[in-house]
Formats: sequence, C-alpha cells, structure tokens
Amino acid sequence: MKRFRSLSSATILAVSSLSLAAFLSLPARAQQEPAPLSTVQDTCEFSPAAKGYQPSVTHCNGSAIAALAESGRAYAQNQMGIESALVLGKGRTVASARKWFERAAQQGYAPAQVNLAVLYLNGWGIPRNYGPALYWLKAAADQHNARAFTNLGILYMNGWGVRQDYTEALRYSRLAAEAGETGAMINLGYMNDQGLGTPLDLSAAVEWYRQAAERGDPLGQNNLADMYLRGEGVPQSDDLAFVWFKKAATSGNTGAYIKLGFMYSTGRGVPKDPETAYTWMWAATLAGDRRGQEYLAALESQLSLEQLARAKKRAAELQSVPQPASIEMAFVR
Repeated sequence: MKRFRSLSSATILAVSSLSLAAFLSLPARAQQEPAPLSTVQDTCEFSPAAKGYQPSVTHCNGSAIAALAESGRAYAQNQMGIESALVLGKGRTVASARKWFERAAQQGYAPAQVNLAVLYLNGWGIPRNYGPALYWLKAAADQHNARAFTNLGILYMNGWGVRQDYTEALRYSRLAAEAGETGAMINLGYMNDQGLGTPLDLSAAVEWYRQAAERGDPLGQNNLADMYLRGEGVPQSDDLAFVWFKKAATSGNTGAYIKLGFMYSTGRGVPKDPETAYTWMWAATLAGDRRGQEYLAALESQLSLEQLARAKKRAAELQSVPQPASIEMAFVR
C-alpha cells in the first residue's frame, strides 16, 4: 500500500491567545458592548510584559477584553482579532480581525504578528500576499516566537514568497521543534525521511515523528505508524503500527482511517475483518479523502447487504466526532 506520510502545514492556519471559551459562551450583547474601563480591573488582571501584556488571571469576559483592546492593550487586541475571525457577526468580520491584529502587531506583540501573517498566507479577508506575511513572521521570529519559526520553515520548504531553501527550512523547523512545536517535529521527520536539506536518516525521522506522536499530534502518529508498518528506521511491527494508526484515526486523521482499513482487510496486526475495513475506508471517503477508494469494490464483494449497510452507518457516525475547524487551529493565542 502507498505511503501516507506527509508534511505538516496546519500551522500555516494557526492563532496566539488566551482561551476563547471564557467569553464565546456569553450572550451576544455582552460580547459587543465593552464595559467601562473603571470596571475592567475587577474582571481581568494584566501585568506589564515586554512589548505587550500577558494575563496573570484568565477569567476575563468579552466586554472586559473589548475594553482593554480599545485602551491599547496588545494582548487584548490580539484576542479581539481572534474572536472576530472565529465568531463572525455584527461588527465581527475577518477584515475587523485584520485591523485588531495590525494594531497589536505594530506594538511588537509577536502572537499578533504571526496571526496577521496567517491572514496574508491564507488570503483570509485580504488578498494572499507572501511579502507582508514573511515580514511579520520574521518580526515575530526575532522575538523567538515558536509558531513563527514553524511557519517560516514551511515557507522555505515550499518556496512560498521566498526562494525554496531546505537548509533554511531545516533551521527554522529545528528552532520550532526545540520549542515544542509538533508541526515542526513532523516536518523535521519528513525532511530526514526524504533526505531534504539533510542526509536521508530514517532513524532520525522516526524519532521526530515519535516526539510529535507522543504529544498527541495525529499526523505524527500516522507517520510513526507508517514507519512501523514498513519497518523503516525501526524494527517492523504490525502491532505497533496498528496502535499508532488507531490513535491517529481517533483524532480524525483520514490517512490513518485508510491504513486501518488496509490492516483489517489483510489481517495485519489485527484479525481480518472486511466489514470493519470497509467502515474505515468509507469513513475516509465521506471525509473527502478518496485515496482508499480503489479497495472499496473488493471489500464490498465480501460483504452481505446487511453488513454493508451496517458498515456505512458506522462510517457516518465517525464523521460526527467533533474535530477542531482548520481556521480555529490557525491562530496563535
């Protein structure tokens, strides 16, 4: 079966901020009308920090965040940008998100600089433009922002807005990985896996995939599982491949859906089960990943109409498992 190992690019979609849960559940009126500044200190406590503010207490509500943003607090402005991007409504648009991010970015607040770059990279609320994206990412990287390192690694890896340079991609990805960015760990694994900017080293690839996998990254789990399945850089183990594919699939990685289907269809690492194999393969197709379609006809021929109906029902139920939207994952808080 084909390799399903791949690079991580989800961080290009990413945000920097305090958890939005505290104020996304408030009534719309409370989100839209800022509280008087005289009452803000009763709700939020902020302490000065270099080039911005970080919260020492995170029980801030929406009106308090809005008031702080209007008063010029960079951290709160970044929060308002995220809220505007994620909770579209009256006075909350991607264009207004960009304005909030710009205000905080111009104060030197690194998370907002990354988020502004993300808007330019994805063309959200503004024409896609790699020039300003690169400018703001480098400004954040100068402050050692890990997400900026990750995204710069992706830009140099793909040659987006810059000359493709695997050496630079490797350097930025390593800086990000050392700061705990799982997307960068996966990309370092892939570069070692493919010999991009570094000699091919499957053992090193396994270790980077493992670090991401053990931190719960579904793509890292999928890539590590594929290394075990093929015995590349690690002793071959169907059992461990199955364990890691199952973890990745539970988090919604569709490549892992297909690989689980393959393992159930062939009896590798698990008893042979055509119905369960079809369930996972069909779930991937329903999710828009059609790479397993070539196996579906053969599996259908092994199933009764009752089994087929049951498998399709189970596959549809897998789609109901809540997964973070890509835009929500995109911003740095």
